[in-house]
Parts: sequence; structure tokens; C-alpha cells
Amino acid sequence: MIQNPIKEPLVRIVKRDALSSGKAWGIRIASLLLALVLCAVIIFSITKLNPLSVYSTMFRGAFGTARRSWQTIRDAMTLLCISLGLAPAFMMRFWNIGAEGQILVGGIATAGCMIYLGDKLPTPLLFVVMLVACLAAGALWGFIPAFFKAKFGTNETLFTLMMNYIAIQLTSYFVAIWEKPFGSNTVGIINDRTNAGWFQPLFGLQYGWNVAIVLVLTFAMYFYLKHSKQGYEIQVVGESENTARYAGINVSRVIIRTMILSGAVCGLSGFIVVAGAGHTISTSTSGGRGFTAIIVAWLSKFNPFVMVICSFLLTFLDKGAAEIASKFNLNDYVSDILEGIILFFVLGSEFFINYRLIFRQKPSADVNADDPKKEVEAA
Repeated sequence: MIQNPIKEPLVRIVKRDALSSGKAWGIRIASLLLALVLCAVIIFSITKLNPLSVYSTMFRGAFGTARRSWQTIRDAMTLLCISLGLAPAFMMRFWNIGAEGQILVGGIATAGCMIYLGDKLPTPLLFVVMLVACLAAGALWGFIPAFFKAKFGTNETLFTLMMNYIAIQLTSYFVAIWEKPFGSNTVGIINDRTNAGWFQPLFGLQYGWNVAIVLVLTFAMYFYLKHSKQGYEIQVVGESENTARYAGINVSRVIIRTMILSGAVCGLSGFIVVAGAGHTISTSTSGGRGFTAIIVAWLSKFNPFVMVICSFLLTFLDKGAAEIASKFNLNDYVSDILEGIILFFVLGSEFFINYRLIFRQKPSADVNADDPKKEVEAA
């Protein structure tokens, strides 16, 4: 009995060899341009507006005035700080979904120091205490799931996610204790008369300290991950825990140490938000940035310098989308659609950087049926 030959699939997905950085960025830029074209079609079909005017409005929403520019820089620096905190954990393949909670506990520690010590300590010492408190709080929030993962093999994704809700309830508890005025259910602006614990302008720049702290942290994290023994151990554990054990690496210790660092850096972002921006604490202090930072960390492939670009891109999209919704009287869903399309294309470009499609080609008439079928590659 003659069996029919098995036909090859029409399309096969094959992992690429490593692309040069130039080609990889070319694919990313092309995907961004395609996203803008698709968004332009959607904008025109819905609103009949000139897409170029809409895009210029997005730019003005993020950088139209000096005040807006500094707010964009401030928010981008906060997002970058959180992304830097997630990078070592994700490189280790420890899925830290608890950045929201780590930000909040860092913010609680900072706010508590400002409220109880603002009029008792000199400014330099107050900032030192605030810094130590936020790092310790974030580190503790990172240590707890790491300990249970290392000792009992618990699921870190669920564990860190559930700790977000604990942090939210803790924040609500302290807001109720610190509310001002009484019965308002808000803390209000902390030390609004004395400005104790507030970041002061640096070289005349309102958010200069926010920028300086996060940029120093960016360089420090780069050298830690790329050029330190601990960074090497993180990479090995992320590739294979069995290989790490065979190489003599204490995996449990690396997991705990790395998550303490991750939580501490996310807690530091709470310090920056409370002392350097909002000067208050609430359940919305984190603002969902702990989840947005996951996108930044993955897009940048855990490279701190690339995170700077990704953080500004996502902050720009957020500010710009809000501006076009306001100016053109569009509901928030339209702006969310545009932002989602751009993110979808940018994230999808990573697929074409890592994989290629091979299409089956039909054999020509003069080729015998026995000949192997030719394949052509598609970028």
C-alpha cells in the first residue's frame, strides 16, 4: 500500500541566529512606523481628523510646555527606577509581579518618616533615615516571597501578586491613621508648610534630584548585572538552576539576595514618588507603574540603558493619549486603543527579531515531484 507523502506546512517558524543590533533596531523602528500608519487610518476613520495634527497634539501633551516636559521626565524616571528593580529578578527568571506592593511599602515608610520625624531631624539626616526606611521596607517585601520560593518552591508569580493586595490594604490602614483633615480619608500634602522631607530643586531644576538618583542607579545596575560576580550568578541561575548548582552556585542564596535587591529598588521608587513628586501617600501612589515596568524590562532585554528609551516611549504614549482624548473630545477608549496598537506592534517586533518565517514554495513545472521543495525565507 502506497502512502501519500506528508506535506510540509505552508509556514514554518524557525529561531534566528543572533541579529546585529542595527538590524534589530531597524525591525523595531519599522514596527513603530507601521503602528503609526495603522493608528492614522483608525484616527481618520473614526474622527475624520488629520492624523498628523493628532500626533502633534500627542507631542504637545508630553512636551508642549516646560512644565509638561518636566512632568514627563519625572514620570519616566519613576518608571525607569521600577524597571531597574524588576530587571535582576526577571533576568533570574523569578517573576516578580509584586512591584506595585513594593512601591507602596516604600512610600509608606517614606511618608511615616516625613510625618513623625519631619520636625525633629535636620534635613540631611531626615533624608538618610527616609532612604534607609524605604529600602528596608521594599527589601522586606521582596525577601518574603523569595524565602518561600527558595525554601518551599512556592509559585512566585501568585505570591508576589497577592502581596500587592496586602500592601494596598496596609496603605489604606495608614491613610486612615494619617488622614488630614480628619474624616477626609486622605493624607493630604505632607509637611506643606515646612516642606520637610521634600526634594529641593537641583541646579534650579524642579525634579533634578529625581533624575540624578535614577541615572546613578541606572549606571550602577548596568555594572552590577554585566560586570559583577553576583550579576553573573543571576544570569546562570536564570539559564538553568541545575547548571548553577553544578557550577557550585548556591541557588537559594542567589534567589533571596536578588529579590532583596529587586524589592529595595522598587521601594526606592516609592521614596522618589512621595518625597520627590506627590508629597503624599495613597493606594494610587504606584499608579499601575509596577505592571507597566514589566513591559519596559522585557522590551529592553534587561539592559538598563535601553530601559531609558523604553521608559520615555511608554510615558510619552500615556501623556499623549490623554492629551488627544481631552483636546478632541474623544473618550478614553480611543486613546487606549491607539496606545495598545503601538505597544502591540512594538512588542510584536521582538518576535521577528528572534524568529523568522519560512514559506513553502510550489515546485515549478519542470521540476520532478521527487525533488525537494524549495524554501524561501521571509524576514
